Amino acid sequence: MANIKSAKKRIKVINKKNAINKANRTVLKNALKKFDAAVEAGNKEEATKLFSATESTIRKSVTRGIVHKNAAGRKVARLAKKLKAMA
Repeated sequence: MANIKSAKKRIKVINKKNAINKANRTVLKNALKKFDAAVEAGNKEEATKLFSATESTIRKSVTRGIVHKNAAGRKVARLAKKLKAMA
């Protein structure tokens, strides 16, 4: 355990940021799972709605620093490919 006041504060700040990042990653994973479930079920209408919501979530995660910009682009492209394959 830290003895210095600034080190104690950094521990508190880091724990808070870790909790926020974990929550954001969970939101992203849940959005991806919902989209995949809609695609697996063959529900094109729902998948189309979820695609835009999932894409938005991915783009926001880039802004928040959860996912790298190129990784986000790759994820969105793969989702679009899955959606297009349903047609």
